[in-house]
Amino acid sequence: MLHYKLVVLLLITSSLAFAQSKKDIKKNKIKTIAVTTFENGKTIYESKATYDSNGNPIEKIDYTKEGQIKSISKLKYNENGDDIEENQYDANNKLTEKKTSKYNEKGDKIEESVFDGEGKLLKKHQYLYDTKGLKTERRTLDAEGKVISIKKYTYTTK
Repeated sequence: MLHYKLVVLLLITSSLAFAQSKKDIKKNKIKTIAVTTFENGKTIYESKATYDSNGNPIEKIDYTKEGQIKSISKLKYNENGDDIEENQYDANNKLTEKKTSKYNEKGDKIEESVFDGEGKLLKKHQYLYDTKGLKTERRTLDAEGKVISIKKYTYTTK
């Protein structure tokens, strides 16, 4: 019975830690959140996130079921708290992907570029907004600038 209670407690604790809002992270001055699962008598590390003083994740680590590092993401932000760069690394700390984002004067993301580990452009996402500032479209372009998909956003107010 004690074993069962311990498992339930660990599951609840890990779920709560993962579900914290940016506001809660900043308010409680949380530096890191680790998510673990207790299974078959073993503790399995799933992920760990490190946060800056504004509650923004600056590093995310994902683990395999064996507890080895699967991937690491490192993020950078502008003065408005918008993510401007995300670098993805493999278990050997080799850069595998880089994303950079640009914003307009209203703080809306207008472009996201995705590069491979060597710095070669893979694709771009361009975002369009209506006069109310609502996102209306995301265009995905290949490395040559050819549109390969368009995602439309529609809103119902009544």
